[in-house]
Amino acid sequence: MKKITIISFLFVCLQATAQHPLSRQLAETIMHTWSDSFSLDGKASKWTYDMGVVLKGIEGVWQNTGDGKYYRYIQQQMDRFVNEDGTIKTYKPGDFNIDNVNNGRLLLLLYQSSGKEKYLKAAKLLREQLRTQPRTSEGSFWHKLIYPSQVWLDGLYMAQPFYCEYAQLFHEDTAFDDIARQFILIEKHTRDPRTGLLFHAWDESKQQAWANKSTGTSPLVWARAMGWYATALVDVLDYFPADHPQRKELISILNRLTVALMKQQDKTTGLWYDVLNYSGPGKEKNYFEASASSQFVYAIAKGVRMGYLPATQLSMAKNGYAGIIRRFIKKENDRTNLQGTVKVSGLGGNPYRDGSFAYYMSEPVIANDPKGIGACLLAANEMEIVSTLGTAKKKMVVVDRYFNSEKKNDVTGVSEYWHYVWEERSNPGFSTLGHVFNNHGAILGSLDDRPSAANLKNASVYIIVDPDHIKDNPSPNYMDANDATVISDWVSAGGVLVLMTNDSANCELHHFNELANRFGISFTDKSRNMVKNDEFETGSVIAGNQPIFKQGRKMYLKEISVLTAKPPARALITKEDDVIMATAKYGKGMVFAVGDPWIYNEYLDGKKQLPSSFENYAAAGELVTWLLQQAKK
Repeated sequence: MKKITIISFLFVCLQATAQHPLSRQLAETIMHTWSDSFSLDGKASKWTYDMGVVLKGIEGVWQNTGDGKYYRYIQQQMDRFVNEDGTIKTYKPGDFNIDNVNNGRLLLLLYQSSGKEKYLKAAKLLREQLRTQPRTSEGSFWHKLIYPSQVWLDGLYMAQPFYCEYAQLFHEDTAFDDIARQFILIEKHTRDPRTGLLFHAWDESKQQAWANKSTGTSPLVWARAMGWYATALVDVLDYFPADHPQRKELISILNRLTVALMKQQDKTTGLWYDVLNYSGPGKEKNYFEASASSQFVYAIAKGVRMGYLPATQLSMAKNGYAGIIRRFIKKENDRTNLQGTVKVSGLGGNPYRDGSFAYYMSEPVIANDPKGIGACLLAANEMEIVSTLGTAKKKMVVVDRYFNSEKKNDVTGVSEYWHYVWEERSNPGFSTLGHVFNNHGAILGSLDDRPSAANLKNASVYIIVDPDHIKDNPSPNYMDANDATVISDWVSAGGVLVLMTNDSANCELHHFNELANRFGISFTDKSRNMVKNDEFETGSVIAGNQPIFKQGRKMYLKEISVLTAKPPARALITKEDDVIMATAKYGKGMVFAVGDPWIYNEYLDGKKQLPSSFENYAAAGELVTWLLQQAKK
C-alpha cells in the first residue's frame, strides 16, 4: 500500500504541475478572487487573520519564484489597511482579539524589505496588544477579551510567530521564554495522554459549558486547531534562538504531535478527518477536511526540511499532499479551486457552540475558503521543493562578514551587519539567495572572523563578496598572504569558493587579488555594463555554451569588474571579449568568480521589476545547484 501511495503521489503531482505548478495556480485563483480588496461573504473588507494566512502563502510563492508581482500583491492588500501614520483601519486593540495579531507577520516582511516606517509603526501597535493581552494565571494569552480564561490552539498560530519574529528583530530576548512557556503550557493542558492529540481549547476557569469540569478541556479534537498549532511550531522555530534552552522542548512537542497525527492519517486517501479520533454517534458524518490536511502536510514537510523531524516522516507529507490533489483540487472555469474546507469552528459565543460532534458537523464546508486555500498554498510551496532538497544534503554555505564587514545601526540602535548578508531583506541583502540555497537543502552560516582551518572546517561553500575599502569601513580587513593560503588550502581539500566583487570604484580589489591570483583569476580596474538610469539592456549578459547556466540565460549585471583568467582558471562567460565570469578547478575544489554581486535581493526578488527577459532568479538557481554539486566537503 505504501509503495502504491508514493507512486500515486508522483503521478498526481506531475499531472497537476504539468502546465503550471500548483502553488502558482492557487495564487492566480487568490489574486483573481480578491483582486482589489479582501472582502468575505460580500461584506466590507476588514483586518482579519484570514488575509494573513493567504498572504503568507503568497509570500512563499514569491520567494520560490522571484516574481515581484506576488510581493506587490501582498503590499497592495496590506496598504488597504495600513495608513501612513501606522494606524490600522478596522483594527480595535481594545478587543484583545488574538486573531488580529497574525497579520503582523506581513507588516514585518514589508518593513524589512521596503524600510517604510508605517509598517513598523503598525507592527508596534500589535506588539503593544500583546504586552497588555489578558492572560491565564500561568501566563498564557486569552483568546479574546470576550472569551475570558480561555486558550485555544488557534491562538498559538495567531500570535506566537509574529511575537517571535518581532522579538528577534528588536532584541527582546526575554520574550523567547514567554513564547516557549505558552507552547509548553497548552500542550500540558490539552494533550490527551491516550492518543497524544490535543483538544481544541482549554478553559482555566472550567466554567464554560463545553469545558470538562475536571480538566477544563473542550470535548473533542478538531483537526484545524491542531493544524494551527503545528504550523505555529515550525514557523516559530525560524526565529527562535538556536541556543535557547527551550528550543529542544519545542522540537520535542512537534515530534510528539506528528507521531500522533501519523496514527490518524487515513491509509487510503492520506488525509485527515475534521474531528480526529471520533468513534461516537454519527461518526459516519465525519469527513476529510482540506485546511487541516494542508496544515499537517506543510508542518511535516517543513519540519523534515529543517531537520526537526526524521526524514522518514516525509512519506506522511507526500501521501497527504497526493490526497489533497486527488480529492480537493478542482479545475473549474479556468481556475484552480480548493474544495472541502470547513468555514469556521469555534466554541462558546452567541449562538452557543458547545464543542459537540453534532456542532462541528453543522458548520458549512465551502470552496476556496481563505484559511483552506492559504494553508494549501503553504503546503504546495513546501512540496514543490522536495525534489531539490537532496542537492546539498545539509552542506553548509558560509557567507563572509570579515572582509566585507559593513554595519549600520538598526531601529533600536544596535549595530548589525547588513550588506550582502543572509539576514538582510532589503535590496542589498542576500535573503533571497539564502532561500534558494535552503530550497536545495543547504544550511546557512556566517563567518565574522578571519578565516582559519578550524572555522572553515564545516563549510562546503564559502562566499566572499565586495571586500571593504576605506569608504565602506574605516578599518577594513584586507586580504593578506596568510588569509589567501588558508582559503586556498581549504579549496584544495574540496571546498567551493565564490568570489564576487564590485567595480573598482566601489570595491577593494588590490589586496583581494592576493587570493584570486592563487587560482589564475584577477579582478581588473576595467569596468563595463555601466547602466544609466533604466537602460537595462546595457546590463545584459548572455550565458552561451557553458556548464552552469544550461538554458542560455539572459542575466542582468551592472558596473562589472572585468576579469582576467589564466590556468588553472578558464573563462566561463564573456561579453565582447571581456571575461565576465570564470571558474578554476583547484585541487579537489572549485572557484567561481564574477565582478558583480549580481544575485543580491535587488536583482533577484523581483521588486525592482527588471524587464521580463532577464532571468536572474532562474540563473541563481542553476548556479546554486552547480556550486553544491561541486562541493566535496
